[in-house]
Amino acid sequence: MDVATLRTDRLFLREWRDADRAPFAALNADPEVARYLPTPLDRAASDALVERMVAHWGEHGFGLWAIERTDDGALIGFTGLYQPSFEAHFTPAVEVGWRLAREAWGAGYATEAARASLRFGFETVGLDEIVSFTVPANLRSRRVMERLGMHRDPDDDFDHPRLPPGDPLRRHVLYRLRREEWQAPATREPV
Repeated sequence: MDVATLRTDRLFLREWRDADRAPFAALNADPEVARYLPTPLDRAASDALVERMVAHWGEHGFGLWAIERTDDGALIGFTGLYQPSFEAHFTPAVEVGWRLAREAWGAGYATEAARASLRFGFETVGLDEIVSFTVPANLRSRRVMERLGMHRDPDDDFDHPRLPPGDPLRRHVLYRLRREEWQAPATREPV
């Protein structure tokens, strides 16, 4: 499968390599990184996630890239576009998502990488709408969504169908961005 590669000012969004598996597993095992996920991932679960991300590219022609910092070549996480495999009121849909190593937080990398992902989704793939979602308490990710020009309607919030009733992570907020909104200059400004 031919995976598109993207470059931003500070990042290289590229296909996954075998050498990425160990640093990606370390990132996924970090309890702080996994704070708003059901559980941290062990090495086997992290490797399985890489396999699903690679397969998604083959199936859909877009997916989640490995994020490499260009100044030092470090793998700092993932970003990209993904089709959620669960059913909800807004699916089928394409989600923009990201997960970064804790040491990469606060530098604007998530916004920079997600902005490139949105551009790819709207301008190359030709999507009409891209969504993003997280738990209400994940304020870091919500701020990224807002910096990207995404908007939330509280009526769109939903209970994640893969999490059981009573799970503190079940409730999710949904943000949306339509192609015509992306084309507005304010959504394309730098970080």
